[in-house]
Amino acid sequence: MKLDTLTGTIERRLLINYRVDPAVAADILPAPFKPALVGGYAIAGICLIQLSVRPTWLPKQASFRSLNGAHRIAVTLPDRSDAVYIPRRDTNSRLNTLVGGRLFPGTHHLATVTVKDSGDRLGMELTSRDGSTHVGVTASTADRLPEASVFDSVRHVSDFFEHGSLGYSDTPGGGCYDGLELRANNWSVTPLAVENVESTFFEDPTLFPAGAAVLDNALLMRDIHHTWHTRAPLDAPAASPRNRKSRSSGPSSWPAPTRVCSTSVVSR
Repeated sequence: MKLDTLTGTIERRLLINYRVDPAVAADILPAPFKPALVGGYAIAGICLIQLSVRPTWLPKQASFRSLNGAHRIAVTLPDRSDAVYIPRRDTNSRLNTLVGGRLFPGTHHLATVTVKDSGDRLGMELTSRDGSTHVGVTASTADRLPEASVFDSVRHVSDFFEHGSLGYSDTPGGGCYDGLELRANNWSVTPLAVENVESTFFEDPTLFPAGAAVLDNALLMRDIHHTWHTRAPLDAPAASPRNRKSRSSGPSSWPAPTRVCSTSVVSR
């Protein structure tokens, strides 16, 4: 059984976005996902988010806070709609690791997350307890995107991510992908100038050969009132093709599909 909706506030959200060789992205993605292209490139990235949420029937005082990270690849679905595929979620909240994938979509791995935020300049660092994932970024607010970005304006990149707000993530048993949709009541982004970024995912040469993934842009969101909605899980084809190079742990470990999705939702 799963809850159908959580509500709350995104206190801070960093989107660190890479332009990726589309053939490399297609090799990583499991069926039925195909890379969404912008200017001939696939778009992948890291989401680092601090938020407070609660089930909709509980008072605001019952909200719980967490710091979370996710690796994402923008995709198109068989019906040509936009979404993101999320191979890995990490969190500093033990509660998220307990309820994620059980009461609410999205399996989470426990991590240590630190934040430095002075307003115009901020940094976030995440290291998973299992040692497989590390992400770090230092950035400051800017008034424009980098000149080399595949997006031609802040509005363009903002619309791209707002329309791709439905995420599908791997499940421990394989065979299907949990569905989770973000709905923001006051969607707004600010460009960031990245001073430093580290990612074990994008720096993994078995996934991304040299030059296959290049930092494109970064965005900051603050004080976003939102809801998370459970969506029907997506079945994985029985012989879902995916990159099966030798990997044993971390975000690049793909469970073999073995079952068909099923879910029941509790609505209150």
